[in-house]
Amino acid sequence: MSQKTHYVDTCIWLNLFKKEGDETKGVPYWKHAKDFFEQVKENNGLLIVSTITLKELTFKLGDKFNDIKSFFQESGFINIIKTTPEDYNQARQWEQEHQLLSFYDYLHVAIAKRLNVPLITRDRDLMEFAQEHVKVFRPEDLLR
Repeated sequence: MSQKTHYVDTCIWLNLFKKEGDETKGVPYWKHAKDFFEQVKENNGLLIVSTITLKELTFKLGDKFNDIKSFFQESGFINIIKTTPEDYNQARQWEQEHQLLSFYDYLHVAIAKRLNVPLITRDRDLMEFAQEHVKVFRPEDLLR
C-alpha cells in the first residue's frame, strides 16, 4: 500500500464523531481529524478501518453506529478490512511481552505493520509503542 494510505485508530474516529476537543485550547481534536480526512480524500488517498475499529465504535457510539458504518461504506476513500489470524497472534505476543496497552491497541499496531502503512492515533502510550514497529502520526502532524 502506498504512503497515501493510513490506518486510523478508533480514538481519531471518536474525536470526529463525538466532536471532541476544547476550542479554548486551540483547534479541537475533531477539527484536526476532519481536516486530515478531507485532505486524504482530496489527494486520492485511502483510510483503512479494521473490523476491530468497527467493534470498538459499536461499543462507544451505540445507536449512532449504523449511520457511521454507512458513512464508511459510502465514502469511496475508506476501506474496511478484516483482521487476520496473524494480526491476532502478533498482538497476543506483544500483549504478553509488554502488558502496557489493551489487546485492541496491539491489534491496531499489528494491522498497520502487516499493511506497511502509518498508524494515525492520538493515544500517547500507543504512539510510544507503535513507533518501534510502524510510522505513527497524529492527524495534525500530516496537515499542510
